[in-house]
Amino acid sequence: MKQTDQWTSRLGFILAAAGSAIGLGAIWKFPYIVGTSGGGAFFLLFLIFTLAIGMPLLLGEFVIGRSTQKEAVSAYKVIAPGTLWHWVGRLGVVTCFLLLSFYSVVGGWILTYLAKGITGQINGPAYDKLFSSIIGDPLGAVFAQLVFMVITAWVVARGVQSGIESANKYLMPGLFILFVILMIRSLTLDGAMEGVLFFLSPDFSRLNGDSILYALGQSFFALSVGVSVMVTYSSYLAKNESLVRSAGSIVGLNLLVSLFAGLAIFPAVFSLGMEPTAGPGLLFIVLPSVFEKIALGSVFLWIFLALFLFATLTSAFSMLEIIVASLAKGEEKQRKRLSWVIALLIFIVGIPSALSFGIWSEYTIFGKSIFDAFDFLVSNILMPLGALLIAVFVPLKMKRETLLEELKVKSGAGRKMFVLWLLLLKYLAPVAILCVFLYMVGFM
Repeated sequence: MKQTDQWTSRLGFILAAAGSAIGLGAIWKFPYIVGTSGGGAFFLLFLIFTLAIGMPLLLGEFVIGRSTQKEAVSAYKVIAPGTLWHWVGRLGVVTCFLLLSFYSVVGGWILTYLAKGITGQINGPAYDKLFSSIIGDPLGAVFAQLVFMVITAWVVARGVQSGIESANKYLMPGLFILFVILMIRSLTLDGAMEGVLFFLSPDFSRLNGDSILYALGQSFFALSVGVSVMVTYSSYLAKNESLVRSAGSIVGLNLLVSLFAGLAIFPAVFSLGMEPTAGPGLLFIVLPSVFEKIALGSVFLWIFLALFLFATLTSAFSMLEIIVASLAKGEEKQRKRLSWVIALLIFIVGIPSALSFGIWSEYTIFGKSIFDAFDFLVSNILMPLGALLIAVFVPLKMKRETLLEELKVKSGAGRKMFVLWLLLLKYLAPVAILCVFLYMVGFM
């Protein structure tokens, strides 16, 4: 059945797709990787790889979804009937289910911090103890995760236009406005230029094999490709809209957010003589310590937490949407019920991750906490595998005429760009993804 719901405009689609891509990785992972992998040199590599690998993959998902006008699983069935390729879509659904189960836990942490920030309960200098107490509180962590999933389900249940598109039209501009405010404040601190120079001045002597592989991996993870979310989102896009321009806009917004993140975080961290750290530590321990030392620091901390919540929610919408769409299959009457049922199941599966830093901290999987084990499975195995299969699928199974039609290729110059895109997708992307995959699972 053809999708009955569509984006009202290309802008709505771009904001929703960009919202899906801009999440945890752009704000708490990207600055840390830049900080340990050569600063501006890493950022330059990330920029090149995003254009050469990430964008071709993004366009690959777009043509799958828009050409069929169907959600992830059905789209592969239409293009390659009677084959097992539909399992690429099913892999994306499973990946998003597992990803959202622990992603929602982090969303709950952010909600808790926001609540404490509003009520004046975030006070230094023991931010590490505060963070430990929040993630170690079983009832608090599970309840906050539940609230996050309720918000996500409520938006997705309202549909593509009234729910996801409408929410992103407010959340994404809000995210950029808050980023600009935070960036301006950070750049006006004494000694801020040291952080700016570190971030934007390439130091190629600090690059190594690990840095290059990190940049490769971040280039396609940062665009939310590999889980067929963009297949589902593009299936709601009208046929007269340009996929190439849409992809360019999404890539541009993603790179802009990465730039904003660096300019908001590095000047502040360097100005106060601190070090950017990885993951939750950056958001919940280092940055509160930074904001504590500047005028109106509590206000700017609240702004950063609100910004981070916006980014986390917009990504969560897309993860739940691909699951709901794959089961509803265009039957919008089923959307509301499925949204709440699936959200409840995700919440239940995520409870062990929420408890893995508290009462279940002694339980490990291959030496990792339950939360970290889920993260490793999704980030290091399932997502690269999905990206690899999509890179193989498009050149192998889609008709050249369909690709030309969807990408609206007409002129000679357009055909040259089309050939370049197909070559990058067919040869460069699989090799790059394989390298990242082998590195992440410990074979390189």
